[in-house]
Amino acid sequence: MDPLGDIIALLRPHAVLSKPITGRGEWGVRYAAHGLPGFSIVLAGHGWLTLDGEEPVLLERGDFVLLPSPPAFTLSSHLAAKCIPGQPSQTATRHGDLEGEPEFEMLGGSFRLESVNAPLLVALLPKMVHARASAGDTGRLSRIIDLIMDECADDRPGRELALEQLLGVMLVECLRWSSVNADALPRGVLSGLRDSVVAKVLHAIHADVRRGWTVAELANIAGMSRSAFAAYFVKVLGCAPMEYVTRWRMTLAQDALSQGEKSLDNIALEIGYESASAFSTAFRRRFDCSPGAFARARRSAK
Repeated sequence: MDPLGDIIALLRPHAVLSKPITGRGEWGVRYAAHGLPGFSIVLAGHGWLTLDGEEPVLLERGDFVLLPSPPAFTLSSHLAAKCIPGQPSQTATRHGDLEGEPEFEMLGGSFRLESVNAPLLVALLPKMVHARASAGDTGRLSRIIDLIMDECADDRPGRELALEQLLGVMLVECLRWSSVNADALPRGVLSGLRDSVVAKVLHAIHADVRRGWTVAELANIAGMSRSAFAAYFVKVLGCAPMEYVTRWRMTLAQDALSQGEKSLDNIALEIGYESASAFSTAFRRRFDCSPGAFARARRSAK
């Protein structure tokens, strides 16, 4: 199995909100932090995006931006422009001079993720993915966005399924974007997949999560000694090898419990526990609640 594909499948992106954003003259707008992942592509002109606590970033025609969990930020025509408070909306937004052709055009959108699994995306990436048109071909992303916007514009049969698939493709493209600075990535799966040694291990774990993995077996796959492998894995992933195995098993368990379609016995078997009792003990140890209580809480939240 492909670890990146596994993760995107659990995210189940859906429910796109999109709108055109334009500006002319001098303008600036500040948005508060909000929980929905956001994306945008610049269609014309340029503007400045500044996330709280980060350096300003110049956005130019063809640039694509993904904000996995948008912090407070400003968008402006110039760095010195005065910013007014803005509110997220589903309608077209015009900034600055209201008359005349816009000098800046951007298509912005946001989407929802499966709530119990949403932290996976934040854990994978830096605060912002900025795919610069000048650094490579953003045409693939642009074509995907065109299809997403076209799907949003009409209520055709299968719309929700089509959007989920298109958003999944967009996320895969963003996550594997070659210009994402490896040094800026948090330690985790995406960093691991860019490391040839750790990637082999991750693929093995995801291909057979039921297996009773040991550090020695994983080290053998990596072609390293047990101690050297354990230290290297922690350096790249930020956790020990068996901790990653447990985290992935529990991620799958939480997802299955949220869906409410499988028994505890089946869930336990699928993720490598000998019995529902052993699984329940491990689950309670990690989350301080039983699988049943977790499932009931998820059902009541929907």
